[in-house]
Amino acid sequence: MSNVPLTDDQKELVALVREFVEREVFPVADELEHNDEFPEKLIEQMKEMGLFGLMVPEEHGGFGAPLVLYASIIVELARGWMSLAGVLNTHAMACFLISSFGTEEQKQRFLPGMLTAEPRASLLMSEPHTGSDVQAIKTRAVKDGDDYVITGQKMWVTNGSRSGLCMTLVKTADTEPRYKGMSLFLVEKEPGAERTGGVIVGKNIPKLGYKGVETTEVSFDAHRLSKDNLLGGVEGQGFVQNMAAIEVGRVNVAARALGVATRAFEEAIRYSQERETFGKKICEHQAIQFHLAEMATKIEAAKALMYNAAIAKDRGERTDLEAGMAKLYASEICQQVVIDAIRVHGGYGFSKEYTVERLYRDAPFFLIGEGTSEIQKTVIAKALLKKYAI
Repeated sequence: MSNVPLTDDQKELVALVREFVEREVFPVADELEHNDEFPEKLIEQMKEMGLFGLMVPEEHGGFGAPLVLYASIIVELARGWMSLAGVLNTHAMACFLISSFGTEEQKQRFLPGMLTAEPRASLLMSEPHTGSDVQAIKTRAVKDGDDYVITGQKMWVTNGSRSGLCMTLVKTADTEPRYKGMSLFLVEKEPGAERTGGVIVGKNIPKLGYKGVETTEVSFDAHRLSKDNLLGGVEGQGFVQNMAAIEVGRVNVAARALGVATRAFEEAIRYSQERETFGKKICEHQAIQFHLAEMATKIEAAKALMYNAAIAKDRGERTDLEAGMAKLYASEICQQVVIDAIRVHGGYGFSKEYTVERLYRDAPFFLIGEGTSEIQKTVIAKALLKKYAI
């Protein structure tokens, strides 16, 4: 943290979140995760701390947090339980979208309530037939007088049930290139309801990890909404708006991966100083020391990439290259660090009684969320070829 450009007040907030995580989250996270139980009490505490208003501009009552501060807080939350950071992430991305691209009326209408997650927001992008190929979406909004009518199906929606505001990417025109015919809508629904108008929320999808927070399907059955709910008021801007938010999301995923990797390292180095084999602590065996050295080095490298991307985004720069590198590397090393933590724990690492088992099941999410590692490599390569064009 010493080389991260945070003010004293910002460092205080990060320390406050760290204290909250160690006091409130550490004791209950394993049980909540094993039961796939939504952390209602913890989320209420996060609301009281103002964390849902981090990305809301100061003029609307929020923190107006730079991405570097937001990422620092996400690391701490994920260190406790990555699902808490997941609940916050889509909400923060929605706050970013509205504050960056919304009309003045949309900002006044939504942002004040979003300070306290009223409504809580979700981001609807992926569909059953397409994930990383965003331009292949089929959900469509058709203009009908002063309204739009949306029909289609979205998949893998974090906060799908409990959200009251769904930032929904749709097609509004058939154009070439395809991205110019896409728009984002602010779709409102009743939190927890199976159906609101033509918005239908499917059941929670069982998952390997990333439990506690719901992941659902959301369908639109000729759902009618006002033209005032078109983000920015102009059609055809949705892809660009969405990708700007994805850059924030990729820094977030890097931060979450960093938090999980950090916790895995902490669990491993603590255990290595408690466990004895062959008459000495296992931390005294060179094989274990090699694991610990590599884990810590990878975490520091991932941290540098993540903060580099966050700082560039805060400067207003396009960060597809930096965010892609941060997300790719942090995701990959998180998987490696967690597996090494399992190795350090030996047979106990395979037991649900130890936290590393939970971390092991959470880690694969980062290889997929906000674009797979393969997509990140494609994004990085294209950016590099553009940067070093001859």
